[in-house]
Amino acid sequence: MEDYIKKTIVVGVLSWTTTFVVVRKTFPKRSFDFCNRIVSTIHAILAVTLATLSVQDWKCPICPVAAKSSHQQMQALAVSLSYLIYDLVCCLLMEEKVSWDNTIHHLVSIVGVIAGLSYQKCGSEMMGAAWVTEMSSPFLHLREILKELGYRDTPLNLAADILFASIFTFARMMIGPCITYVTLTSNNPFLIKAMGLSLQLVCAFWFFKIVRMMKYKLTKKKSPTSKNGIKHTNNIMKKIAN
Repeated sequence: MEDYIKKTIVVGVLSWTTTFVVVRKTFPKRSFDFCNRIVSTIHAILAVTLATLSVQDWKCPICPVAAKSSHQQMQALAVSLSYLIYDLVCCLLMEEKVSWDNTIHHLVSIVGVIAGLSYQKCGSEMMGAAWVTEMSSPFLHLREILKELGYRDTPLNLAADILFASIFTFARMMIGPCITYVTLTSNNPFLIKAMGLSLQLVCAFWFFKIVRMMKYKLTKKKSPTSKNGIKHTNNIMKKIAN
């Protein structure tokens, strides 16, 4: 791994941590989770922007396939890796009980990005993966932020739910499998292929959870048991991270 990449990762971890501290100081009455989600939203927007700027040919956004990563792609991956390290630590500190699906998602992503940076190839495919995985993240965090601001079970919160579910489905379950297929069928290192497939399987697992959540929210009726159902769906969504 190049020295400038190592420096970018170290500076990135420190920068994300500093950003969290600043947000925490700015909103002292808000929860740890609220502040972390603001940082996560900033990263999601930055990751999608960097992935978009790294595209070399819009006729084929994930081309060249299995090629040497560009300097811009390597830096973008290093920024995302620094965030993933920061966020994994935050999640472990924040949660009373470890969410294994969220932890596995972070570890798979971290190992995959490290592999891409070490091999210095597959940059186009990995930028495509970053684009589809972070595309829905702002709306995931928005729905939780709205709840803490007092908009739980309101039309605004439902709109955020629908936007998140729709974008997640489009990005991770329609475009995602295409990128996974290209990665698996190209001349990429085995580790990158394995991590790409693992990430897609985690996305599929979350997709079925989201379908259950949206089915309940769109069909629920007011009843004495509705509060328990709402609590259940909220617990499902808290386990999903981007």
